[in-house]
This record gives sequence, structure tokens and C-alpha cells, in this order.
Amino acid sequence: MQALGILAFVVALLLSIMVHEFGHFITAKRFGMKVSEFFLGFGQKIWSITRGETEFGIKAIPAGGYCRIEGMSPKDEMAVGEEGRAFYKASGARKLVVLGAGSFLHFVLGFLLLLALFMGVGTTQVTSTIESISPCIPPATGNQTCAATAAPSPAKIAGLQAGDKIVSINGVRTKDWSKDVELIRASAGKPIEFGIDRGSAKIQGSTPKGTPDLVITVTPQARVINGKSYGFVGIINSFATVRSDPVESLTKSASMFKKFAGSSVTSLIALPSKIPGLWNQTVGGATRDPEGLVGVVGVARVSGQAVGSSKLTTSESLATFIMIIASLNIFVGIFNLLPILPMDGGHMAVAIADEVRAFFARLRGRPRPPAIDVAVLTPITMVVFVLLAGLTILLLVADIVNPVNLNL
Repeated sequence: MQALGILAFVVALLLSIMVHEFGHFITAKRFGMKVSEFFLGFGQKIWSITRGETEFGIKAIPAGGYCRIEGMSPKDEMAVGEEGRAFYKASGARKLVVLGAGSFLHFVLGFLLLLALFMGVGTTQVTSTIESISPCIPPATGNQTCAATAAPSPAKIAGLQAGDKIVSINGVRTKDWSKDVELIRASAGKPIEFGIDRGSAKIQGSTPKGTPDLVITVTPQARVINGKSYGFVGIINSFATVRSDPVESLTKSASMFKKFAGSSVTSLIALPSKIPGLWNQTVGGATRDPEGLVGVVGVARVSGQAVGSSKLTTSESLATFIMIIASLNIFVGIFNLLPILPMDGGHMAVAIADEVRAFFARLRGRPRPPAIDVAVLTPITMVVFVLLAGLTILLLVADIVNPVNLNL
């Protein structure tokens, strides 16, 4: 099963790359630019087919992909009569759309994966169904053993039972138990009403749908933990895989997307400071930090662990895998927007610089200056490329000799 998870990750990664390049392809074609090649992989060509003016194919090294848009630099030669289709001839706005389309589709794919997770697969959540009843109020020391003199729990006194489903609190229907439980914790010494669905107390068809079988009044008792008082009832709720409705799924997906995007930005900012630690973990024998830098091989291994884990249910394994792929797409989308060449963000920065120069030229009544030749910036591009290649190799070695293990 672990091998299946790794294979699934590789397929998902290649599909993500194709989606990224398709973003560049479709927008470039929409604006009349000439796209001569669309390939998955690098190196020796394995297979290709030409459709229209574009050659589509697969190359030997599945380490990425590319979409060749002609005329990226003013020095690039264009066929006679097609000079106007060169990328550098396009307006600044069109350049930004084409360059940003890859990252945009990464974001769309990440969001759709999260939407499929919440609405289709479901996530493991604590539910309002009672799994067991605590017989007493445990002491504040954290010892859960009931002494002979321990006071019975409010749940036991009130007659709550394992299997009861709490459908309302004080007349308000329960929707998210992780939030509903906060009302209980804030109600020490105050009676609250639980609407209970017990299944046997209701006569079929005699009461409207959603009406509780019975209402039980419970008074949470104060329990002090770490100096803070909480309302304690004495119920342990069960966990289950829960699918969200479409509206709730959209809200949760947006919230999770924001969380992943924020953590991606934080990780990129902290990246330089984590390289020394990665070096020590690779060649110095230090314990691998699961919160540290991880390469593609490491992510593939973690995906395999998630899919093949005996500790997770099938739905939990699938949910974990989807979360990994969604977060990866969001991270790659943001990474590609970094304003450094050869990233898409670097080319976007050049396009913006072109427009700024043109703006000041107009203010001075001068003609638009020639487009910046990205070929002139090749030395900077090569430095960045070498640094990224070095980091990639270091991550590869670390993922092999000292892999991240999540104990799934």
C-alpha cells in the first residue's frame, strides 16, 4: 500500500505540473502568442505529437515540464509575418496574465481538492454522539481514576447514556461539536438543556423531523485545570468521518486555503534560516525535523505512509493524501510567484519593470523604451538556478539518508 501511495503522489505531481503549464498555454494561445512546444519532463524526447503549431510530448526525465512561448526575449527570432505574436510584444497586462496563469491554476486545483475533501470524502471530527459516560468527577490532578468518595458526574446524575446523540443545547441545534462544547465549558454551575436523540423514545412519524426524543437538564460542575475553571459534564464523544454541506464546505475550504497559504509564505521566509539545520540533519546525524524542509522524495514517502498506514481508516488515509496534494499545489503556486528569475514571478517582475519604464517615458513625452531583454539577466538566473539545484540535491540526500517519519 505504501508503494501505491508513492505512485499516486507521483501521478498527482505530474498532473499538477501539466495543470500549471496548461495555464500558460491556454492564456498565451488566447492572446495570439505562438506556443511551439508543450512537454512533460526534460531531456530526451520519448514521444510527441503535433497539433496545429504546437508539439505536445513526453521527455525522459519526469522532473517538471515546460510550455515554450516564442519571443520571450527581443533577441529571439520569429518567423516572417509572426513578429507580432512574440511574447515580449504583448502588453504588460497580457504578460502578467500568461505568467501568473500557472500559479493561479495551482491555487484553483488546491481549492478544488479541499472542496472535494470536505464535501466528498469528509474529515474525522468529534461528533455530538456520546461514546461513554464518566462515572465521577475526576480530581484536578489529572488522575482519571474514580475514588470511592468521588462525586458522580453530572452526566451520570442526569441519566445520559452512551449512544445518546445531543441534537440541541438550550434549544439551539448542534452543528459543530468542537464549538458547541465551549458553551458547556463556560456554564459551570448553570443548568443547561440537552436535546437528546435516543432512537427508542420517539414513535415513528409522531414528531416533526429534528425534534429531540427527550430534553435532559444537566448542571456542569466546575473543574479547575491549570488554574482555569471549566464546566464539566462527564461525557466522552465519539469520532466519525463527517461530510460537510456545500456552503459549509466552501467556507472550510477557504479557511484551510488561507491557512496553507499563510504557512507557505512563512516557510519561504524562514527557508534560509532552516538550511543550516537541514545540513546538520543530512551529514551531521541530527534528528530530522518534521517541521523542517522536505523535498519531493520526502513528500512522496510521507504520502506513501499516509496511504499505507494501518492506523488510519481508508477515508482518513484518502483525506490525508488529498491534504498533502492540496497544500503542495498552494505552496508551489506561491513559490512560483517569487520575484526572482527563473521563476514566473521573476518574469512578472521584469514585465512590471517594463511598464514602469514606459510610464515614466510617457510622462516625459518620450517613446516607449525597448523591452527589457531577460537574456541580459542570465547571470542572475544562473546563480539562482545553482542555489536552487544545490538545495534540491541536499533535500534529496536528506530524504534518502535521514527521511521524515510521521509514525503513521
